[in-house]
Amino acid sequence: MVWVAAARLRTLPLSVAGIVVGNALAIGNYAFCPYVFGGTLLTAVVFQILSNFANDYGDGLKGTDNHERIGPKRVLQQNLLSAKTLFRGIMSTAVIGFLLAAGTIASAFDVGELKSVLAFLALAVVAILAAYKYTAGKAAYGYHALGDVVVFAFFGLLAVGGSYYLQTKQLDNTMWWFAIAIGGLSTGVLNLNNMRDMQNDSVVGKKTVAALLGLQKAKIYHSILILGSITALTVGLLQNCKGWMGYIPILVVIPLVAQLASTLQVKAHENFDALLKPLALTTFCSSILVFLTQLLLA
Repeated sequence: MVWVAAARLRTLPLSVAGIVVGNALAIGNYAFCPYVFGGTLLTAVVFQILSNFANDYGDGLKGTDNHERIGPKRVLQQNLLSAKTLFRGIMSTAVIGFLLAAGTIASAFDVGELKSVLAFLALAVVAILAAYKYTAGKAAYGYHALGDVVVFAFFGLLAVGGSYYLQTKQLDNTMWWFAIAIGGLSTGVLNLNNMRDMQNDSVVGKKTVAALLGLQKAKIYHSILILGSITALTVGLLQNCKGWMGYIPILVVIPLVAQLASTLQVKAHENFDALLKPLALTTFCSSILVFLTQLLLA
């Protein structure tokens, strides 16, 4: 149960949202292999667990996870695992993730597509390093206000674009609108987390975008993320739609706007915690709606 707690299962649906959307768009273009889809899903889940282990490890060693921190207590913080044991878990998960990625890449490409294979293997290595360096090690980028950029890139652009390319062997302009939407919503989840933690982060020297902006400007930034994502999703649906059913995913605008209104009303930092799960699940549900509509319209 300790390792399950360290894995932070509630973060996993968000981690696969971009993968689901990328594969959904591939279905719409009549290019879909279930084995590649399954492989990318498993790889994304393992990489997210790796990131969660590394986040627990890095914040624990740096003293960021202390008694002043709001939110769930972490395993290293509670001494449920030693730093050495948790680091071994990180290394083991990294190896498993790379092997899963390699297997998925091998199943997606033919023997003659060596450049594509090497490019995606390199991306897998970069993803592993990014998962670890978020808060762990020296010069962790999560401590220098770069977490938002990395989340947008990996959860949005690379997850949607990469999974789409694995299936179709091409990229198109419409796909990027969906990538921007998922990336923006995923960054919104991180921003909620950082608004919750901004007081303690400022004390321990962890520079996040939210901490640098201050609460009111961080809320404006959050509004830009959510409204920008809604706009990108709308444009993507308009460009990709093949029938009225294709517009069904736009229904997620209703909970997104309601959640944004709740976010703007929050005054106590600890109250942001209750908004994390709804936004993450709404993002995941949007990906499922895109997938189902593309499947039905194919």
